[in-house]
Amino acid sequence: MKYTAVNFVSADIEEWQKDLLIAELGDIGFDTFEDNEDGFVGYIPSSNLDIQALETLLLVQVSDYQLDYTVNDIEEQNWNTLWESNFNPILVDDACYVRATFHEAKPAYDYEIVIDPKMSFGTGHHQTTSMMLSFVLANDFEGKRVLDMGCGTGILAILAAKRGAASLVAVDYDPICVDSVEENKQLNNITNLESRLGSKDVIVGEKYDVILANINRNILLDQLDTYASVLEMGGQLYLSGFYEGDDLNILRDKCDTIGFSFQEMKLMDSWCAAKFVKG
Repeated sequence: MKYTAVNFVSADIEEWQKDLLIAELGDIGFDTFEDNEDGFVGYIPSSNLDIQALETLLLVQVSDYQLDYTVNDIEEQNWNTLWESNFNPILVDDACYVRATFHEAKPAYDYEIVIDPKMSFGTGHHQTTSMMLSFVLANDFEGKRVLDMGCGTGILAILAAKRGAASLVAVDYDPICVDSVEENKQLNNITNLESRLGSKDVIVGEKYDVILANINRNILLDQLDTYASVLEMGGQLYLSGFYEGDDLNILRDKCDTIGFSFQEMKLMDSWCAAKFVKG
């Protein structure tokens, strides 16, 4: 697959602003990012690059700092090899060890998850994924019907399965992610996980005990009504992909209006994850 590199240069962008911009770029097709001294580089399949969409995004998002960008087509290369060179194992709460197939196994930990990223979001390295994994470790999933929305690699659903979930559905709009879930559930010997291509429309009319959704604030706001309709009374809703402060307050206000009560939150480098209960 041919890729295009877009080099974003800014002398005064804050780290939280960069993280927010990267999240928004992911929504318009960018799937890999790399920091450099002047800013960062975003990679996108050349066929998916829409300059008008990029300009519109930057017009809305970039107001408090100066940002320039350049676009360069790059030679085809083995992108999985590039991932491998930048993917190190992580340990969450001294209990869950996340590694790739090319790392040494460490069965001494309570849970070991093997992930082949395949350029899809969800290796555990991002703060939001790490906090969601921590929530899964700390809460009861035994016998639960679990929905993982915006599943990426399926890492959250895989840990929930290892924590005793009875059945799991993992949903993502990106076919690369769905393929990644299928491969990763085999790597982890998970047999009760179904992957689906789509969005909130593919879960309408179903019932779940737990919903995991690590996406971004705007998508969460759009999907919360659907979550409320498919989650059983007393069911648990875990959200991440947003910042503390305004983002969390807006989500909490929306959750209050549709029957979710806020329970607790986790913070990591200004990123936030929150637990709600229906009813």
